[in-house]
Amino acid sequence: MANHKSSLKRIRNSETKRLRNRYQSRTTRNAMKKLREADKKEAETMFPSVVSMIDKLAKNNIIHDNKASNLKSQLAKHVNAL
Repeated sequence: MANHKSSLKRIRNSETKRLRNRYQSRTTRNAMKKLREADKKEAETMFPSVVSMIDKLAKNNIIHDNKASNLKSQLAKHVNAL
């Protein structure tokens, strides 16, 4: 266990951020699954919001920029193929 005040605070902050990152990642993954299962009209309306969620994850370094680009590309291909 940590001995310094600053390291105790760092542990608290890290745990809070970990839970927030986990929640955002899970929410985005669920939205992507819903988009893949939706019909064309519904998928087209959901697409901008899901892309926005992916961009936010990349901006906060929860996922890598290239992974975000790959996910957006795959979703766009899927929506266009419907």
